[in-house]
Amino acid sequence: MNALSAGLNQLTPAAARPLRVLTFLHSFEPGGVERVALRLHEAWRAQGLDARLVLGRTAGAMKREWPDLGYEILGPEAIPSSAWETLWMIFHLPRAIRRIRPDVLFCAGNSYTIVAVAMRLLLGKACPPVVAKISNDLTRHDLPAPARPFYRLWLRIQGRMLQRLVGMAPPMRAEIGSLMRVEDARIAVIDDPSLSEADIQRLAAARAAANAAPRGPGRRFLAIGRLAAQKNFGLLIDAFARMAGPDDRLAIIGEGSARRALEAQIERLGLGAKVRLPGHISPLDAELAAADALVLSSDYEGVPAVVAEALAAGLPVVSTRCSVSMDDMLGGGRFGLLVPVGDAAALAQAMGNIANLKFDEAAARDQSRRFTVEIASHGYRALMEDLARA
Repeated sequence: MNALSAGLNQLTPAAARPLRVLTFLHSFEPGGVERVALRLHEAWRAQGLDARLVLGRTAGAMKREWPDLGYEILGPEAIPSSAWETLWMIFHLPRAIRRIRPDVLFCAGNSYTIVAVAMRLLLGKACPPVVAKISNDLTRHDLPAPARPFYRLWLRIQGRMLQRLVGMAPPMRAEIGSLMRVEDARIAVIDDPSLSEADIQRLAAARAAANAAPRGPGRRFLAIGRLAAQKNFGLLIDAFARMAGPDDRLAIIGEGSARRALEAQIERLGLGAKVRLPGHISPLDAELAAADALVLSSDYEGVPAVVAEALAAGLPVVSTRCSVSMDDMLGGGRFGLLVPVGDAAALAQAMGNIANLKFDEAAARDQSRRFTVEIASHGYRALMEDLARA
């Protein structure tokens, strides 16, 4: 009788239990894609889903922010895997999928789609359906011309292999359909959950306190992101050097492989007293509250979480046109200024002019509410439940 009961339990349809979602991440290293994935995973668990999280390794500063997520590690951590983390995950994840038997795989962003495609190829029909969030701009004008045909082919392969593609803002729907050659029925748009309602309230309070305090001379510019080529902080430092007055300051919050090059550039331009690179900071409330504007100098992005955070904190934004969604995020120019990618002179001019923008702090905060996990987690849940049923 016990054996019969066990067999019946194994045959219980997924509809009779909570949806089982498996999210796979490399580590707790800070990154917008990883932060949103952890936020969604936490929300799904709170909603009663059987949300599972697997990581390649436990390293990373964000582990302190989410100490109780209930994750497991793929493979032995005694073996260093950071240099080949994607191959490490492709090797170990199939075993975890067979054991956990999820109803849906959640692919958190573009950097993980190669893993998702590999699972489809390695597991075949045993691979659960994949919901893949498109976390970056797909046009990628930054790529050298010889690489673009291969990149376009890779996008089409993803479009064939991954069952549902999620754009993080409405303008991404057409981009996904065109470049990945995906029919509209397989595309969903769910605004990127960069915030929670509690985050918005906390950032608003920090901003109000900062506005009430005395402010010194000069303008305070803030940039946030990995110190990596994609973010093009070298362009930002160049632009700041062109427009900065004696009391102006720039803080670039983040860590990464480009630190030494940026430090050398700061020293070469004589900006050591004006530009600081304090590394990874969390939470960012004090930095956002003290700034006069957020600056985004990236070559390409998806729907940057830092922009939603800035709007919640009541900050105007200066940004390159690094994403098809940027104009939508900034309310058609109500909440910031956009300049061409890679144009230091235009970026410097916009930074100098941002104080003249007729900026409505309350309206910007309302705009940020689009990007809350309270809304997005339910949107993803409905999408994944429909996919699992199908």
